[in-house]
Amino acid sequence: MESKIPHAHSARVGSGNGSPLDIVRDAFTLLITGPMPLAVDGRAFPGLPERTIALDELRDLLLRRRCPLATRDAVWAHLASRARAAGGIWTVACVGMALPALAPVCRWMGARFPGDPSDIHAEIMAGFLRGLATTDLDRPGIIVRMRWVAFRAGHAALYEALDAPTPVASAYRSFPPPPPWGHPDLVLARAIRWGVITQTEADLIGTTRLDRVPITDWAASRRTTLAAAYKARSRAESRLAAFLRDEVRDADREDPVGSQVRADLAPTTDCGDDGPRVRTRSVTDTQGSPKEPRARSSRESTSNGAPRRGLSSRGGTPPTASSGQEVRRCA
Repeated sequence: MESKIPHAHSARVGSGNGSPLDIVRDAFTLLITGPMPLAVDGRAFPGLPERTIALDELRDLLLRRRCPLATRDAVWAHLASRARAAGGIWTVACVGMALPALAPVCRWMGARFPGDPSDIHAEIMAGFLRGLATTDLDRPGIIVRMRWVAFRAGHAALYEALDAPTPVASAYRSFPPPPPWGHPDLVLARAIRWGVITQTEADLIGTTRLDRVPITDWAASRRTTLAAAYKARSRAESRLAAFLRDEVRDADREDPVGSQVRADLAPTTDCGDDGPRVRTRSVTDTQGSPKEPRARSSRESTSNGAPRRGLSSRGGTPPTASSGQEVRRCA
């Protein structure tokens, strides 16, 4: 049902530089030019002229509004069957015949693609070729369903490109943020792992400071006195602040985040009208070099000669709480 193909059409077509659309258009042009253009016999399809029809004329006939859907499906079933059986120039012919349907898709997605438009055009063409090989030829709307396969392939590539991280120059790369970093619960977990605070002390800090639960409620739930809870939290926060200061000691001095953290964690020497002073101690040895933070022993945390009592067996004279309201303290 097609004319004989000249030897020139058997040569490699569509070679050269350019976008996939340009390559397909040039290759299709080679197939329909010359004394013997690639053609089909119109007598095999109802509604077409009863003569040999070149593919460019055939494409124009199929694009007319009055062309019946049955005629379009019959022609596309024939073209797709030839492409599946012979490949080569018949595959190029099918893509060239579908250019009027594929060009708007390429134009729409290429305008939104963040990279080279040729990349998204190639994905659309590859999707159409998959549809050409897999579309059911017994159902109506063959070219429409092939176009949708191409559209979905291009849309998937467009979505992936828009969802990808923004590329940066090779001289720049990502580094972990300077310590302390992470969620506050992770900071507390790291302090527990290093033995700076206990699990109970971390729960006390997290519940009363982060979750803003009144310390009176926490003390009642743990069956301990309010004074013991205050004292345990104050001592645990002092050790935690010293631990965090040691973490940022080696941070870049020019880093504004590290500078802000160092300023926030600076030892407090005077609380003004808010309450008594709190002493903090950095975790260093006698030569001033940093060493691994550790939890203070019960001997260090308990006053000499004072009875052991309270949340963590740490004694001393507890502050007198005249009411159940939480009193502001220095951390």
